[in-house]
Amino acid sequence: MNSMGRRRSRATAVSAAGVLLLVGACGSNDEGSAEETAAAIDCAQFEQYGDLEGKTVSVYTSIVDPEAEEQRASYKPFEDCTGAEIEYEGSREFEAQLPVRLTAGNPPDIAYIPQPGFLKSLVEDFPDAVTPAGEAVVANANEFYTPEWVEYGTVDGTLYATPLGANVKSFVWYSPSAFEGAGYEVPTTWDELMDLSQQIVDDGAIPWCAGIESGEATGWPATDWVEDVVLRTAGADVYDQWVNHEIPFNDPQIVTALGAVGDILKNPEYVNGGLGGVTSIATSAWNESANGIPDGTCWLHRAANFYQANWDEGLEVAEDGDVYAFYLPGKSASDKPLLGGGEFVTAFSDRPEVQAFHAYLSSPEWANAKASVTGQGWFSANSGLDSSLLQSPIDQLSYELLTDPSYTFRFDGSDQMPGAVGAGTFWTEMTAWVASDKSDQDVLTAIEASWPSS
Repeated sequence: MNSMGRRRSRATAVSAAGVLLLVGACGSNDEGSAEETAAAIDCAQFEQYGDLEGKTVSVYTSIVDPEAEEQRASYKPFEDCTGAEIEYEGSREFEAQLPVRLTAGNPPDIAYIPQPGFLKSLVEDFPDAVTPAGEAVVANANEFYTPEWVEYGTVDGTLYATPLGANVKSFVWYSPSAFEGAGYEVPTTWDELMDLSQQIVDDGAIPWCAGIESGEATGWPATDWVEDVVLRTAGADVYDQWVNHEIPFNDPQIVTALGAVGDILKNPEYVNGGLGGVTSIATSAWNESANGIPDGTCWLHRAANFYQANWDEGLEVAEDGDVYAFYLPGKSASDKPLLGGGEFVTAFSDRPEVQAFHAYLSSPEWANAKASVTGQGWFSANSGLDSSLLQSPIDQLSYELLTDPSYTFRFDGSDQMPGAVGAGTFWTEMTAWVASDKSDQDVLTAIEASWPSS
């Protein structure tokens, strides 16, 4: 058995300064780049992967430039210390083309899968193509990720994929300076959030702004709303049953949750600050829908940590800055459900160099290398990540919540559902819910009717 078949010992994570120096050296085009890398860090931590000189590993993903440049930069320590070459291919047609490539017998060595549901379908449809994780990958997964994250990469008891990047969706964006000026406090329970919304109305303003327009994907931000609220009104166990269709999509507990979403999004006194009435939610671009917060035309906007990329560059995103986000509260201060998402690494070959690269991508060394070359909007669920490397206060907060055991994490539900539902009727019916005031019961019943029979 080669070195990749043995459980790897935990290597010491590279310090913030060390990672920055490492990637800087690795990014050099000088002929001495490999030697500079060896001088910057101890390549002994890469010896577990073996001598891979002359070996090539192909990576296929939906991540395209400019983000792809950061991905490629994060591979340099592995390449320069092992001698392997990583061939990266990003495609906007990734989800459609990956099954085509598998059918044609032309799989990549590594792929980044954006949804657990997609991973499950690949394993079911191409059981001989997807490779179970090797022992070193399994060891990293169990050491550096929570059981929930490991389970999302597992199909029928076998680990196939490990987490790559992550995001947290349970946030409400606001203006700290505006809150201070108005005397508002960040709510810590759902009731306090609703009381704050009403207080803003009583003070003569419209509290919430929202938008779900996203081209062919219009409706997806509304599904995040429902998922977050199901976690808060029904709990994580019911959420799991709903996502796995162990209870119907229109179960009474889900009807209750959608009604709670409607208490905000269908209340004409509460929405849609700076954009219009309730129906304007369906036509307001999701990535521009919070513009009213710094303008003072709305106060609250529920969106993930990655919404920060849409703020004007002149705004400071910080706890005491122009805009920031607070945790979307649960029923009580001790009730802490957390909704999020991310990508997963899976392999289609058991060649030593492929398994070695998969192990690297599941390690703290890769997470720290990636963080050191990335601006705002990226972090990992890897517990070995040095959070001081994260470039944005909201990313640091996201990582803090994601790795805090007092929070109960659940992966985005629509990403786990069959595509016809999660990226189909769930989107379109939620759009009809706000655009034409379709009733809660009719929306959920239509989605239930669309669930595939097998």
